[in-house]
Amino acid sequence: MVQLYNLHPFGSQRVVPCKQEPAHFCCGRDVLFVASAAASCRVEVFALRQQGRCEPLGSFATLGRVLRMAHSRTGDYLVTIEEKSKATFLRAYVNWRCMSAGSSRVCVRMVGHKMEESYSETLKEQMSIVEMPLSDPPLCISCCPVNGDLLVGCRNKLVMFCLKYLFINQNLTVLDFERSLILHVDNFIPAEIAFCARHIAITTELDVLILKLELVQQSADRTEQCAHSVRTLEKPVDGGLKDEGPSAHALQLDLDEFIMCQKPAELLGEESKLCEIPITLEYTELPTEDTKRFEVQYLLFRCFTPDQSPFGFCEETKLHSVQLLPIYQTGGSVTAHEETEIKKELLSLFCFFSLPHVGYLYSVGKLVELISTYQYSEKSEQAVLTPQFLHVITSENLQCFTVRCSAAAARDEDPYIDTTVKACPPVTLDVCTLRMQLFIGPRAICHFKNHIILLTKADTEDITERRKPTRKMLSRKAESIKSRANSEAEPGWNLYIINTVSTIQLYREMVDYSRTYENVKTESCIHLLSEAHLLVRAAIMDPHFFKSDEKEEILRAFRESCAFLGDCYSRFDTKDYHLALPYYRMSGLSMTEVLKRLVPEGDEIQTCERGFIFYLTHSLNEDLNEELSKESADKVLQIFCLADPVQLPHILCSPCMRNVCPLTAVKYLQKVEKSMPSVVLTLTKAFMALKMGDLTMYEHEMDSCKETVLACGFIGQPKLLRQWKEGIVMPTEFAVHLKETQPGLLVAATVALHENSKIELEEADTFFKMLCGNRESTVPQLLVDFWEALLVVCSQEETLQELLLRLTSQYVSRILKKQLPETQPLKTTEDLINSCNHFGLIFPWVTSIMSVGSPCAKGYCEDISKLQSLLCSQSINIASALPVLEPLTEDGNVGLTIHVLCNTRLGKYEEAVDLLLKRCPDAAVLYAQHELKDDSRAVWWNKLLPELCKRARLTGNDCPVFISSLKETLSVVAMELELRDFLNFLPEDGTAAFFLPHLLHCSQRKVLT
Repeated sequence: MVQLYNLHPFGSQRVVPCKQEPAHFCCGRDVLFVASAAASCRVEVFALRQQGRCEPLGSFATLGRVLRMAHSRTGDYLVTIEEKSKATFLRAYVNWRCMSAGSSRVCVRMVGHKMEESYSETLKEQMSIVEMPLSDPPLCISCCPVNGDLLVGCRNKLVMFCLKYLFINQNLTVLDFERSLILHVDNFIPAEIAFCARHIAITTELDVLILKLELVQQSADRTEQCAHSVRTLEKPVDGGLKDEGPSAHALQLDLDEFIMCQKPAELLGEESKLCEIPITLEYTELPTEDTKRFEVQYLLFRCFTPDQSPFGFCEETKLHSVQLLPIYQTGGSVTAHEETEIKKELLSLFCFFSLPHVGYLYSVGKLVELISTYQYSEKSEQAVLTPQFLHVITSENLQCFTVRCSAAAARDEDPYIDTTVKACPPVTLDVCTLRMQLFIGPRAICHFKNHIILLTKADTEDITERRKPTRKMLSRKAESIKSRANSEAEPGWNLYIINTVSTIQLYREMVDYSRTYENVKTESCIHLLSEAHLLVRAAIMDPHFFKSDEKEEILRAFRESCAFLGDCYSRFDTKDYHLALPYYRMSGLSMTEVLKRLVPEGDEIQTCERGFIFYLTHSLNEDLNEELSKESADKVLQIFCLADPVQLPHILCSPCMRNVCPLTAVKYLQKVEKSMPSVVLTLTKAFMALKMGDLTMYEHEMDSCKETVLACGFIGQPKLLRQWKEGIVMPTEFAVHLKETQPGLLVAATVALHENSKIELEEADTFFKMLCGNRESTVPQLLVDFWEALLVVCSQEETLQELLLRLTSQYVSRILKKQLPETQPLKTTEDLINSCNHFGLIFPWVTSIMSVGSPCAKGYCEDISKLQSLLCSQSINIASALPVLEPLTEDGNVGLTIHVLCNTRLGKYEEAVDLLLKRCPDAAVLYAQHELKDDSRAVWWNKLLPELCKRARLTGNDCPVFISSLKETLSVVAMELELRDFLNFLPEDGTAAFFLPHLLHCSQRKVLT
């Protein structure tokens, strides 16, 4: 559906001072080219200045009558199809600015001609006419706006010429072309073509075909044929006109009385291959290492039928105005070929084509889809598409329609569009007609920046009417600077330059117009504001926007349009109410400013629409740095009490509501509690009681639920404990109070938050450090309590190992510094062993070692036993923990136990035995009895027995511990080995009386067995 608004997108108009009637015209960069319809074969060049002023720059002669012309911004060349002596030629006019500036030098050369000999320093200030011979007459042309390549349409084929820059010398670079590719299209006569970024749009009278040349990897075989055939579909067999006897001629005569029409069809994407239009690629450039090879990708095929009416078929039903419109993603500036341009990266691509009464706009970039359909009020002659508008001329009007290119491009550019972060009016939004401006006899149109070039030519009966002095102009200030050599010989035509008004001016008019629908037609108000938003967005997406004088004003208008749309979705009851949130975010308005816009001071709050509640709920639930005033916070309480009372506990926990009156809040909460009680509500009331300093009420609320229930209640609203301020996690007054009165509940609640993904481990570290006032490098005991409690419930291996390492590091640090915890630990070693399988029972040999020496302080001793308990379990990865444990030396009992535990976990039993025999031989046998089992049992006789024998021999009776340990070892070995093997391990110089009992025990065991 096309909506009609009577806005004013057109400003003043001026008349181009052409000397002869124009036949064709086009714009390029800052100039207008006009080819005359007379036999003079000239192209006049006009400079387009600000405010639509048009100044003649000069003219140059063509070699024939111009049938079609186009200008390429890249390369700044003009290409024409010319006719002379009933022959058609394709020519490119390069360096034409020299000719229009008055130079008389002209060089005519063939495409690809070697120019080193013909060009010199003295001849560089001249215009070159490049002849491009073709085997078939050219029918249509198109220049690629991205790279300047030229595409020529001929009967049954398209010919592509690549633009090249030839370096002659340091001061001279010359443009040339190379015919690189021919696309053979069977039974296809192009009427118009469009070419952009390897995308090709072709139209016949009733068919549209859009293709893309996809780059493919070149084969390593350099001798491959240049002709590369694209996979073609088999044509259906035509069995309707076969000569099958005498009746065939009569049947053909009957068929001649009918008009045969194809069935209308629309094939998108992969389906477009079914169009049965085979295409073959023929490469014509010389193959090199850099030669590009392509394959054809079909994007769209659409077939139309002639318009039908009660009077038969309309013979004038033909497609026209095919156009490919690129929208760029801008980057930095680059210098190329002696000119500085904005570096442009293609973002989106759109294709437009039109029938006499309806136009179609497709997106053909990442996704091929129909975006908009334009219904004209009368038969159209020509149309031109821009990023902001579609301009269409009919027999009596210049019509201006809105387009959805910026809406589609915005979604290609920004993945956050259509989320709670950002929004943009939908691509499917109905288009509208902004203006239908009356003109007499519009014939042709083109567009350049903010100018529309319009050719009008009245019929003979209209000429007298046109010469009346009361002819209506677009602007009262419009000037006529028309100068015609022979006005009577060429009556009834004009070439106008019509200025479109500035983006800001039209935006303001749209906003003002939308207010007329504000209280009457909700959808119309939103529609107009959406159009205004897209208008400004399109201006921002222009590659030259950041160099524009209106940059700041347009950005302000963009934010303002977002605010207006946010107001609409907040005030009106629409299905898209959720869009209030992203539009307000994009507007940059604070919550206080939004409240003032929607709830003026002094107004009584009666009802609130869903969009406003949605915006407030999401904004308050996020960690914003904005704090509402007491008045604004109380106003928010009233709003939610009316609209969504169940959200009140959550709203009161928002950082934005710090200044809320706690007494008022409690009153509202008590009302809600009567109908919808919850643990979160109870905790919120306790929080408000703390703010009021009412400890009695606080204790009453906290005692109303069990501690485990309260801990789980914090999961429903984590902001009761922690909030964010400027990106830093901050504990609340509630958390500070719990630290002093119920640290166990605080730790349990934080563990519950972590296990429910409400707080990350690093975030919890910061939280406890901020809560306890510790420096970043200091670990408070409450954080250690949290780590220990989290070990009990943690199930993720990665987090588990991280916790074990952190605890190990903390225990080691305190042991080395002989530092006592600043607060009483919540759990002892025994508690942890009983509740957590990651803390193991301390081994007897560890206890034996620790019993030797002076006892430690109680808190210090707790850290030692917890560390030993961790290492006595099988959970910790010893290899990862070694760097942390390394500072503990072997000199003390603690270090000895830790090193022996590590060697044992790593399977280094012999090293562990050496350490014990060296430092604490009393524990060696106890260690062996506990650890040397199964696969490690051989260490008894391979290591422990020889070492004890050796040390007993050296010390004799001076160290009875070695003698007693040796006896215990011999008893174990005698039970394990055969008699012969046992004898082999006994020392040759040993005393027989000492070893004989063990030998007898071993032999008796054999007899008994």
